[in-house]
This record gives sequence, structure tokens and C-alpha cells, in this order.
Amino acid sequence: MISYFRTQYENYKHNIVKNTNLYLVSLVFVAILGGLLFGYDTAVISGAEQALQKHLGLNSFWHGVTVSSALIGCVIGGAISGVCATRLGRRGSLRLAAVMFFLSALGSYYPEFLFFDKGETSFSLILAFNFYRIIGGIGVGLASAICPMYIAEIAPSEVRGKLVSCNQFAIIFGMLVVYFVNYLIKDGMTEEELVENGWRYMFLSGVVPATLFGILLLFVPETPRYLVMENNDPKALHVLERINGVEKGRRILAEIKAVTTEKTEKLFTYGKAVIAIGILLSVFQQAIGINAVLYYAPRIFESIGGGGDGMMQTVIMGVVNIVFTLVAIFTVEKMGRKPLLIIGSLGMAVGALGTAACDEFQVGGMVAVLCIIVYAASFMMSWGPICWVLIAEIFPNTIRGKAVAIAVAFQWVFNYLVSSTFPVMYEFSPFFAYSLYGVICLVAALFVWRCVPETKGRTLEEMNQLWLNRSRKK
Repeated sequence: MISYFRTQYENYKHNIVKNTNLYLVSLVFVAILGGLLFGYDTAVISGAEQALQKHLGLNSFWHGVTVSSALIGCVIGGAISGVCATRLGRRGSLRLAAVMFFLSALGSYYPEFLFFDKGETSFSLILAFNFYRIIGGIGVGLASAICPMYIAEIAPSEVRGKLVSCNQFAIIFGMLVVYFVNYLIKDGMTEEELVENGWRYMFLSGVVPATLFGILLLFVPETPRYLVMENNDPKALHVLERINGVEKGRRILAEIKAVTTEKTEKLFTYGKAVIAIGILLSVFQQAIGINAVLYYAPRIFESIGGGGDGMMQTVIMGVVNIVFTLVAIFTVEKMGRKPLLIIGSLGMAVGALGTAACDEFQVGGMVAVLCIIVYAASFMMSWGPICWVLIAEIFPNTIRGKAVAIAVAFQWVFNYLVSSTFPVMYEFSPFFAYSLYGVICLVAALFVWRCVPETKGRTLEEMNQLWLNRSRKK
């Protein structure tokens, strides 16, 4: 009899863990849809930009502005993400982002809505199209800050890095999906059809994931750490118990309450170093030049050769990016954050400097393509996911919303600077452009080695004490 009840009890505990894991996975799945839309919305322009340039009759200046206009919205979305995260909550901010994605997809598909005739080309229509792209950029900026924050605040410390890295997987998967969608649309159309309507369908395809994201967000809870800051301990405990089990959930709640004595604290309560490191992580993630490759990939591949269509090579690069993002997901909890960033920085330097050498010595074809892919793949196993992991982890609970907003705003500012200056630098000298990115990659490796703390295995509450100790030593 005792043996029977012991067996039943063990089965009960097993089911609790199984259901808990399923609950956690379902929450993370919904959150990373925001990451998928992040990748989808930023990369859709790569397939549409040439046809769009011809349809709207854009000169080189307005072409550059139009390709990069969403990034203006990303800066805005990143900058307001702290206010939104504090006032609307993490979940409410993601719902706002879903609405922005939906409106942008429809508006970019049909920018003539209400005020113009279809097919009309005018300066006002160019502005209208860029307005809708900026709306989508605001959604991207919000999602880029809030999705990792949401995952980090619900995930147990032992799997937090892996789960936050899944958001980067979703970003790259979103890029791969839209590369493939763009390729299918382009492959089934003549040049005239592509210029007339093909680019529209590319933007319209974003309605599907945006709608799914918005609907699923109706069924997820707020994060327990935000609920504690809102003095809603019962709901926070309920979420923690479902994710971690009863005993561990209560212990985590006590830890959260011990460091969350008020809703917010002054930005520099834990010293200036934590803010500076968060900002520099964001700056380096963009200054190493990855988005110059991602946004202009088809043109780059067409210019360096290698056989086949530039769009198809871009799809292949997207597959490689997926594989190397998985490398980060499966190694981040074993190797830690710092080693992956340093290895990735050095790999990117090799790829960028190799691409520069190919240009200098007129080596085209598959060698040049391989260097570009090494450069991108090294990013995907390091700075792509790990930067977001660190930004979600390093800031103490009570300043996380504001600090993440500042870091993400800097990230999008430098994203805009890199993507908007790359065409000019590339036209002046591809050797100069890629050599510059290669040198910055080496500086990034040095920065990580000397300045960035390892967060593997630490709870979010332990990070509070780490920064307090550092600030007191100074």
C-alpha cells in the first residue's frame, strides 16, 4: 500500500513538472512571436527595395531614406519602451507592438489608402509609405526591448539564457521566412508585375504573424516581477508556482520582494557602470555592421558573384544563420555569455577582413560569398542572441524598464547609422567598409573581455547585489 501511494505521488510530481514546463514553453512561444515579427518587418525591405525604388521613382537619397525609415520608428519604439513597460506592463507593451505591426503591414501594402489613387507617384505618397514603415518600426523597437525582458522575468535562472536566446532564433527565423516569401513572390512574377504589385504583397504578408501575435497575447499573464512592483503578490505567486513549482515559486517571490521595495529607483542607484556597459553592448552589436549585410544582402551577393540569384543566396544565408543561432541556444548555459561573445567577435573579424581582402585582390565568387556567410554566422552564434540575453539580465529589477529603453534606443540609433551609411561607404570602397567593421569586431572582443560581467547561473535578484558591490568599491 505504501509503495502504491509513493508511486502515485511520484507520478503526480512528474505531471506537475511536465505541465509546468509546457506552461513556460507556451509563454515563451508567444513572446518570441514578437521576435519573429521583429525579424520579419526589418528584413522584408530587402526583397522589396529595388521594385519599390522603381515604382515610386526614388532617387538615391530617398531610396536610402525609405529603406532605413523603419529604423526611425525603431529608435522611437526603443526609447518609449521603458515608459510603456512601466505604465502598460510587459504584456500590455507587447499588445501595443502587435497593433503597430498589423497597421504597418496594411499601410505599407496600400499607402494610397484614403488620400491617393493607386499607382500614383508623388512626394506625398513617399512620405505616406515611410510613415507606415515608421509605425512598424515603433512595433519593432518595442518588441526588441520587451520580448527579451518578458522572457527573462518569467524564466528560471538555469534556463534563462537559453530561453532568451530563443528570441534571437525567432528574429532570424522571421528573416528567413520573409526572405523565402520574397523569393517566391519575385520568382512568380515578371519585372513589370513586381514593380507594380509584387512589393505590395511582400509587405502584406506580415499581416498573418501580426494577427496571430495579437490574438495569443490575450491569453498570457503579466510577468511576476512586474506584478510584485504593482503590489499584486497573489497573481505573481500564481505565475511563479505554475512555472517553478510551489516551494520554489514561494522562495523566488520572497527574493523578488526583498529587492523590489519600490516600483522604481533612480537610474544610477546601482552606479554608472551598469548603464554604460548596457549601452556599449547595444552600440557594438550594431557598429560591427551586421545589418549592412542583412538589409542589402541580395545586392551584395549579386555584386560579388558566386553563381545563382542574389535572393536565393540570401535564403541560403538565412538557413546558415538559423543553424548558428541554434549553436548559441544550446551552448549559452554551458559556455556562458562572455566566451560566446568573444569567439563570435573574432569570427566576425575574420569574415569581415576576409571579405575586404577579396575585394582588394579581386577574388569573387564562392570565396567572397563564404566570407560573408562566416561573418554573418559568427554574429548569429554570439552578438545576435547573447547581446539580448545580457541586456535582459544585467539590469536590476527596479531600473530594468528605463535602462533597457536607453540601451535599446542606442542600439537602433546605431542600426540606422550603419544601414544608412553603408551604401555610401560600399560605393566608395568595399575594402574600406568591411575593414572598418572587422576592426570594430576586434575592439568589441576586447570590451567584452575587460568590462562585461558573466551572468550565467545568476538570478536577476543577484545582479542587484553585484552592481551594488561594484558601486560601493568605487
